[in-house]
Parts: sequence; structure tokens; C-alpha cells
Amino acid sequence: MASKDYYEVLEIQKGASDDEIKKAFRKLAIKYHPDKNQGNAEAEEKFKEINEAYQVLSDPQKKAQYDQFGTADGAGFGQGGFGGFDFSEMGGFGDIFESFFGGGFSGNAGGRRNAPREGNDMEYTLHLTFEEAIFGVEKEISVTRTENCDTCHGSGAKPGTSPKTCTRCNGSGQIRVERRTPLGSFVSTSACDVCGGTGKTVDTPCPDCKGKGRVRKNRKIKVNIPAGVDTNNVIPLRGQGEHGVNGGPPGDLYIKIVVAPSKVYTRKGFDLYIDEHISMAAAALGVEIKVPTVDGEVKYTVPAGTQSGTLFRLKNKGVHRVNSTVRGDQYVKVIVDIPKNLNEQQKEALRLFMEASGETHTNSNEKHKDGKGKKSFMDKIFGE
Repeated sequence: MASKDYYEVLEIQKGASDDEIKKAFRKLAIKYHPDKNQGNAEAEEKFKEINEAYQVLSDPQKKAQYDQFGTADGAGFGQGGFGGFDFSEMGGFGDIFESFFGGGFSGNAGGRRNAPREGNDMEYTLHLTFEEAIFGVEKEISVTRTENCDTCHGSGAKPGTSPKTCTRCNGSGQIRVERRTPLGSFVSTSACDVCGGTGKTVDTPCPDCKGKGRVRKNRKIKVNIPAGVDTNNVIPLRGQGEHGVNGGPPGDLYIKIVVAPSKVYTRKGFDLYIDEHISMAAAALGVEIKVPTVDGEVKYTVPAGTQSGTLFRLKNKGVHRVNSTVRGDQYVKVIVDIPKNLNEQQKEALRLFMEASGETHTNSNEKHKDGKGKKSFMDKIFGE
């Protein structure tokens, strides 16, 4: 190891600050820790190298000697394990080692299991009709959640009695365990096997919750859905999740919205789209039509000469923006219908129209100069 560059091992530049050295070591120690790379001899060796490099570069005297002479006598992994490195300073690094060793390091996790903890969040999928989503609605939903027992108020003990301090862990909820590994001895903590980590034992359990202090209950909750919601919108209900543990606050309930599609409208954001069919004559001459909106029918005048596919806007006839008075618009797409079957009177009227327009209607029975009975556009419309 003496021939290796400690700065290179920690992947830092020479002259790095103490904070940079510590951060580099933390990053690599997490990556190459043997318990995270079980059976990987290369990772174990790398872990030893970065530990040796850290013990030298984190000690001002050893670092000065190493920078000057390229060596630091007495440095190394040795018997000191991690050389007195305080993992509590590393912002949660001890929690990572807790997952490796099944517990927390001494002095780092005491009392954690029986501390107040927030209840779990919950999610509920609520299906709405198109109209309910557009206008808003009040719904009553039913959820099953974990709550503190009403009989014992969460203590787990029968009314008139109380829990006792666990004699094995002395109320801490955890016991110390010393583990020997190829890297040294580690003192970790694990949940007390007598009290389950609560720090308390119950001699006479509550008859309703069987000593657990918590029960599953079905609750009906009213939910006010604002106008304008759409699929995948989420409405949070604060404090309506599962109850906390050891006096911790309850979690939240998240309502996920799913809206059924409309048979009339197509929704895009807060705008609505609808198709309206009119005849050729109406498109040519102009016509007043009745257009359905979510507020009821409105009259709209289609101007003369409107082409099929033209889009008209009905301002403020769309969907309300959630928790706002602002609304989207409704767009009307005009579809001009070409009739497939015409009676003789209709055909004659169209022939006269063509003549008045300077067009010539060629009957399908008339032969062209090339001898082919080719149909004109109007022939196709007439169906002749």
C-alpha cells in the first residue's frame, strides 16, 4: 500500500480540504463496504485501501509527513477498525451501517424505535363522471386505516392497568450487540426481542387490540372535489392517513382522481371541443345553429361560405380552472356533410347552381373525345 497514492485512492486532488477528504471517504466507504459487496474480495481490498488512506490524510501530523516523504509510519487499517472516525458527523452515514449490520452504532440509534413516528400516508382512487369533474362535487369515501385503540388509547394495556418498562432493554427499546468481522469489532444495536423495540411490556393486554395499541378501522370521509379536476389530479387530505406511533402525528390521505370520458365533448386541459355537422347549403348560405355547452345550449351563427373543418371559439364556455373563476373555452369544429343520395329536384337545383357559376355538368352517360365515360366531381355527388 505504501507505493500507492492516497489522494488517488480517495479520488481527490492533493491539497484537498479536511471536509473534501471526509466526503470522499464517506462516498467510497459506502460504495465498497464488504457487507454491501459480500463475497467480492476486490471490494474488500478496496475498502481497506480507502480506510488506510483516510486515516493518514485525516490526521494532520500523518498527512504532513505523507505529503513530505510519501509515507506515514504506523498508518494502516490495523486493529483500530475505523481509527476513531465519528460516523455521527457524516449526516446519516451511521444509518447506512445500521442496514449493513442489522442495527445502529453505539450512541447513534438509541431510543430511535420508541420515539414518536408519523403515521403512514394512504392513497385512494376516486372515479368521477365527466359532469362531476366539470362542476365539482362532494363525495363520501370509505377507507380502512390503522388507528390508535380507543379503549386503551394506544397503550396496549387493559383499562385500569399500564405498561411497564422493559427489564431487558431498560426502556430503550434496543439492545447492544457486538459483532466481530474481518474488519474489526463493531458494536451495533438491534430491536429488543422482549418488547419488540417499544421499551414497554404489557402484563394485562387490552381486550380490543390484544395489547398492540392499534387497530384497523373503516372510516367514512367526506371529500369536496373542486370544479375543473381531471384524471391524475391528486387532492391531499392532511391528517387523514394512518395514525402515528408513540404519539406521532397522523399521515395524509391522497385522493387520486380518475374522470370518465364524455360522450359529447373532448377535453384538452381546460378547453372543450365538439363537432357540429351542417349541410352544404347551410355552409354556403350561412345558418344559425344551437350548440350544446356544459352550461346549456347557446345559439351561434355560422357565416356564409364556411368551409368544412373550420373551428369557432365560444369564449369562457370551457372548464373552470381549479380553485379559480377563470374558465377555458369551447371550440366548435364545423363539419360540412356531403349528401350521398339526392332526389331529382336536388340534383336539378345543383345543376342550375353549376350553370350559374359557369361550370358544366357532364352526364356520366356522355362519352368524352377519348371515348371513355369519365365521371365528373358532380356526377360522383349525384350518384349517377
